[in-house]
Amino acid sequence: QLVKRINDLRLNKKVEGIAEARDETDRSGLRLAIELKRNADAKGILNYLLKNTDLQINYNFNMVAIDDQRPMRIGLKHYLKSYLAFQQEIITRRTRFDLNKAQTRLHIVEGLIKALSILDQVIKTIRASKNRKDATNNLVTEYQFTQPQAEAIVALQLYRLTNTDVTDLQDEQKRLNDAIAEYEKILNDKNELNRVLVRELKAIDKAFGSERRTQIEKHVQKLTVATKVTVPDEEVVVLVSHAGYIKRSSLRSFNASSLADNGLREDDYPLLIQSASTLSHLFMFTNLGHVIYRPIHELADTKWKETGEHISQSIGLADNEQIISALIFDHLDVPGTVIISTSDGQVKQTTISDLNPGTRYKSRASVFMKLKNDQAQVLNVQYYEPKDENTSLTAISNQGYGLRFDVAEVPVQGTRTAGVRAINLKDGDELTNLVLTNDQDNLAIITQRGAFKEMAASELELGRRARRGVLVLHKLKRNPHEVVDFIAYSPEFHGALEVITDRPEFQDILVDDHHLGTIKSNGTFVIDTDTQGVPVTLRKKITTVDDKETDPNESTEDAPQHGSKQETLDIN
Repeated sequence: QLVKRINDLRLNKKVEGIAEARDETDRSGLRLAIELKRNADAKGILNYLLKNTDLQINYNFNMVAIDDQRPMRIGLKHYLKSYLAFQQEIITRRTRFDLNKAQTRLHIVEGLIKALSILDQVIKTIRASKNRKDATNNLVTEYQFTQPQAEAIVALQLYRLTNTDVTDLQDEQKRLNDAIAEYEKILNDKNELNRVLVRELKAIDKAFGSERRTQIEKHVQKLTVATKVTVPDEEVVVLVSHAGYIKRSSLRSFNASSLADNGLREDDYPLLIQSASTLSHLFMFTNLGHVIYRPIHELADTKWKETGEHISQSIGLADNEQIISALIFDHLDVPGTVIISTSDGQVKQTTISDLNPGTRYKSRASVFMKLKNDQAQVLNVQYYEPKDENTSLTAISNQGYGLRFDVAEVPVQGTRTAGVRAINLKDGDELTNLVLTNDQDNLAIITQRGAFKEMAASELELGRRARRGVLVLHKLKRNPHEVVDFIAYSPEFHGALEVITDRPEFQDILVDDHHLGTIKSNGTFVIDTDTQGVPVTLRKKITTVDDKETDPNESTEDAPQHGSKQETLDIN
């Protein structure tokens, strides 16, 4: 049955790395052999089998007993103390009974010894008596015997009246006195009582005991099972959409379809399309400061042409809450931070370790940013790892004020803090975005009137945070331009940017079709707001997945190849 269970786990892909499980039991003894695939985690697989099969069985129970005439839930120590107290009571009652019995017998023996010492007078008195009762009364009256002693004398048989019997009675008297002294010592000395208890328990152990099969330890080792033991390490493509749909698809399914044939609605678009391992970790950030965590292997496994699973199927979000950013990490101990910015001009850095999920991550989101007021929203979440000294942060407000400052000016804070001021906003103004920028980068800006502008990031001199900044647009008295979004891109980038309007409509813009403008220019119109809607988002158009080519004929099965080295895990 155990071998069948292990093979079922293997066939159902509940555990990864087992090639075969077989019963090798013979006349020499019990033996179970589990053959592993190449590079399998033997210790992790053993821990998994100990936790999920009858290889090790755990019994959990509440120890409820009636103690002191009332039911209660007790532990092992209480149980043993109560048992020992009960055994002490048994020994005490037994000893008291034996003491009373010995004292009664000693009293009789002393009477018999006295009667034998005056035997002739006793016989004369008995012969002169009318009957047995009269003889008993006469012995009590004439020789001061007690009633029990007199009755024992009258009942004495003639053959007992020998010298040998007197010696036996004297020996019995001595034994009784010794026993009474022992009984009284047990009753009066608790240490002596415990010595008796220990002696009797050892006698029970000698007669019926067997070697302990369990181990009592102060700390019990916790069996931990690595994710890679239960999840095959496969490369998949992950998609997170603006409307909240998430999914993972195999490389075979992805390569069999076009990138745009992703199963999303016409008014939805992907925030993230990235290839990742099933052992990686996905973090999704919302505009209200909540982070949703999912291991990649727990995402709905669907074909690339299917829509996937909506996040609301497992986690409830507010009506005005939506996912704004998604990041994938191979490990949870990455050294970098996430830089978080909000519409009211706040910014902070938070370590990835502070975002580590809790035990209830499947049903509830965690807080990663405390918003200072109900109108504020999170704008952007970016991963930052200090590799380039020229990296800075660029902030541009809705009214066109731009500011660039060093990343080092932003402190690293916990998840339930509101951060520090990134830019000093005027009344009625708000931050549109804050992005990581290199000195050589260009900035692409889109306004609410559909104007598109490119400028060098170096046009904004590196300053200090919490300043007003300088205007990056030419102010018009009538119908002025307002920045709705901007991004930074490298001069080596020659692809397309995508403008998304509020309808939504999607408009591609080739960066090579536009020249760099000055800091005071307003760019050129690329969107007809009357027919296409008002721009709300500007981003790089997703045309590839991580710039990685995938082979649709590549197999991701982890089956052992012919002639490969295999490892065998023997459990005796």
